[in-house]
Amino acid sequence: MVGKQGRSMPTIYDVARECGVAPSTVSRALSRPGRVSARTSERIHEVAARMGYQPNPLAKYLPTGRTETVVLIVSDIANPVYSPMIRGAEQAAAQAGYTLVLSDIDESPDRERDVMQKLLRTVDGFALATSRLSDAAIRTIARQRPMVTMNRVTQQVPSVVPDNDQGMRAAATHLADLGHGRVTYISGPATSWANVVRWRALRAVGEQLGMKIRRIGPYAPTVAGGWAAAADLLKPAPRTRTGRGSAGPAAGRTATATTAVIAYNDLLAIGAMQGLSDLGLSVPGDISIVGCDNILGADWCTPPLTTLAAPLRELGATGIRNLLAMIKGAQPRSRRPVVLPSQLIVRESTAPPRA
Repeated sequence: MVGKQGRSMPTIYDVARECGVAPSTVSRALSRPGRVSARTSERIHEVAARMGYQPNPLAKYLPTGRTETVVLIVSDIANPVYSPMIRGAEQAAAQAGYTLVLSDIDESPDRERDVMQKLLRTVDGFALATSRLSDAAIRTIARQRPMVTMNRVTQQVPSVVPDNDQGMRAAATHLADLGHGRVTYISGPATSWANVVRWRALRAVGEQLGMKIRRIGPYAPTVAGGWAAAADLLKPAPRTRTGRGSAGPAAGRTATATTAVIAYNDLLAIGAMQGLSDLGLSVPGDISIVGCDNILGADWCTPPLTTLAAPLRELGATGIRNLLAMIKGAQPRSRRPVVLPSQLIVRESTAPPRA
């Protein structure tokens, strides 16, 4: 190995030669001091310090092939939804004596793929939180290292998800009970598994409840994305072949006749509330809004947001515990995902529609 000034870095063999002992004795003295005499250990440490020898931190893991390190990859660390997931994942890893490395891929599947390729040989496993990769790409990496996905289901890869079907049913039923019959879904990223599942579940339950459901988007899962959605909410719905809008006739300022909105996440919902207010509409007076995730701050906005609360901290912890079990040789008991319950938190952003 060559140092910064082009000089050769000392090796364990150089230290052993200087001390007149075997390289294995140097290794024991530096990693397990109790296994050599105090005098020999002191001499080895003194020589190693003088020569500037630095042990390879990965060397102790070579016999087992494990580094006791796992990676948690999140799609956007600025999104508050990840804070409790990261906390739960970190605690689960620490309790097992593992180090958790966090990587933010900024909504880029290319960046996500690059991170995993670079870390493939230096970590024991991957936990993907809301991955933006294709199923095929995820399975390719999963064949090389233990992997768990969170808030995403991929066939043949263990996963942990909130109950999106139950959550959408609770949100739609809440709006129907208030008297809403026309609901718009503000769509998140097209590559988001949760976005697809939430839209599909909402459309199914809406049909059962006799509601008119439409979708706009996709939008970035941010407050700015919500502002853009607010403007689009007031545009007439696309015309069908019969000449009628898919969301019904216009009604005042809300040309689509939408009286309620369910957003892909809380950031979109909060941005939509702000955007509608800027356009002169009130929430929930003119339009009721429901978010998803119950992020920090969902109850601080004006009005406080009605939202679907997922057990985010438990989601992170369960994902890491399952990943560590796989690393240690456990086999998944079922190919079905672990599903954690969702809960509708009713606040002040939903109310009966105006007569």
